[in-house]
Amino acid sequence: QVQLVESGGGLVQPGGSLTLSCTASEIMFSMHVMGWSRQAPGKERELVARITSGGRIKYADSVKGRFTISRDNAKNTLYLQMNSLKPEDTAVYYCTTWADGLGYGPPNCWGQGTQVTVSS
Repeated sequence: QVQLVESGGGLVQPGGSLTLSCTASEIMFSMHVMGWSRQAPGKERELVARITSGGRIKYADSVKGRFTISRDNAKNTLYLQMNSLKPEDTAVYYCTTWADGLGYGPPNCWGQGTQVTVSS
């Protein structure tokens, strides 16, 4: 069973930065499309960034230019560097993948989530 464990969330002021990490196990990490999703209170979960095994990247418009997704296949670790954070980025952030690793359709594997709160 896929295991995804996030870390790095917290409280940050508007304009600040945070880096999230996700360690994956029980999958062929280097072969999987990986992503980060978030869910704000009262809103649907949204996929904000994804990266293929070959390093192709896509971002949601809401985070483009501010967030950077990356992966270290040697460490089975996924990262999300978040800069210029806004209050509307406040959400629970989830490490995300697809059971078959291919990345088609909505993701179906999730970590437990880490809270990011942007507030002064």
